Amino acid sequence: MIRIYNVQTIQGKTRALNIASQDELEINGEGLIAIPGLIDPHVHFRVPGMEHKEDWITGAQAAIRGGITTVFDMPNTIPPSTTLKRIREKKILIDQQLAMAKIPLRYGLYLGADKNHFQEIALAKEAVVGLKIFMGSSTGELLMDDTKSLHTAFQLATESNLVIAVHAEDEKRIVQRKGKMEGNDPKFHSKIRDEKAALIAVEKAIRLAKIYGSRLYILHISTKKEVELIATAKKEGIQVFAETTPHHLFLSEKDYEKWGTKVQMNPPLRSEENRLALWKELTNGTIDTIGSDHAPHTEEEKKLPYGTAPSGIPGVETTLPLLLDAVNKKMVSLEQVVKLMRTNVEEIFHLTPNDDHVLIDMKKKQKIENSHLKTKCRWSPYAGRELQGWPVCTIVKGKVYDFRKPS
Repeated sequence: MIRIYNVQTIQGKTRALNIASQDELEINGEGLIAIPGLIDPHVHFRVPGMEHKEDWITGAQAAIRGGITTVFDMPNTIPPSTTLKRIREKKILIDQQLAMAKIPLRYGLYLGADKNHFQEIALAKEAVVGLKIFMGSSTGELLMDDTKSLHTAFQLATESNLVIAVHAEDEKRIVQRKGKMEGNDPKFHSKIRDEKAALIAVEKAIRLAKIYGSRLYILHISTKKEVELIATAKKEGIQVFAETTPHHLFLSEKDYEKWGTKVQMNPPLRSEENRLALWKELTNGTIDTIGSDHAPHTEEEKKLPYGTAPSGIPGVETTLPLLLDAVNKKMVSLEQVVKLMRTNVEEIFHLTPNDDHVLIDMKKKQKIENSHLKTKCRWSPYAGRELQGWPVCTIVKGKVYDFRKPS
């Protein structure tokens, strides 16, 4: 049994907390707040095939440092996770690496939608958390942009009672816009993959969800107009859920000036107006979850010129500190953070609740430093930011990881 005494609840009451464990431990929680272990429903831990960017040893270390005890991993690996056989093979690799890391991180996997493997949707339904559909191109080769295939994928996933998670950018518009741009300024990325590219895809996904009665989870929304479409769909009774990311909350197009291709991601950074609108919709409940879209690449890869540099940034270990700093700044409440990164995810994906916890120190001030990061890529676009509010102890499956002690 793990006994945490003198710890505060989110409501500000001091209490003792008992957590089932094979270990007998006592933790003095004075000055700390206990929150449930959080869920990151959107990570790319790069196994198999891209282990030079990340693996489940470094990914798990980064997750628990960030107060994350459950992650959902995406299918665009090498080879992509498009069959039950590949899902099973991936789980073997993950379990081996987690055993090496000595971290019992909880995880779920997405099946990748592939027009050549539609039969796998029903076969894999018990082994995955959902079906991932790329309506716009991104890392990997899982693009599904023709209408007939999208109808088939939505129908089969709904019949299998799977959440349908979509990367909602319209590929046709992206290709058209790309043909009109010349040069290698990273700012072009936000012009090529513009707001309309996102809106076209979101509208199409919502129409399909309405036709088939699907549970639709729209990933990494980045614009005010997307949220408005989703809010209208919710009022119509369509089961649509919205995820946004820390980078769309804390970064905007102006950050290209400092970071260049390092802040190139899909969908891209947006205007300050859109960024502020996302905060508003986050606090009023239209946005359901926050996923880090942790998509690490090496610094060498990200330093390449625009057009050759890959899209994506790391984020699994910095999401909670950024949000705790926002709590201190009265931008969001701690209750809302827990809802966005735990309760809502459990409800959307029909997860069984667990007894994982995170102890946070809302007074702790610390800079994000690349040298302190556990992700294998060892860089962050938030490097140099001083934040107030940090996770200091993570408890997952009865195992304690106390970061107040020297590692």
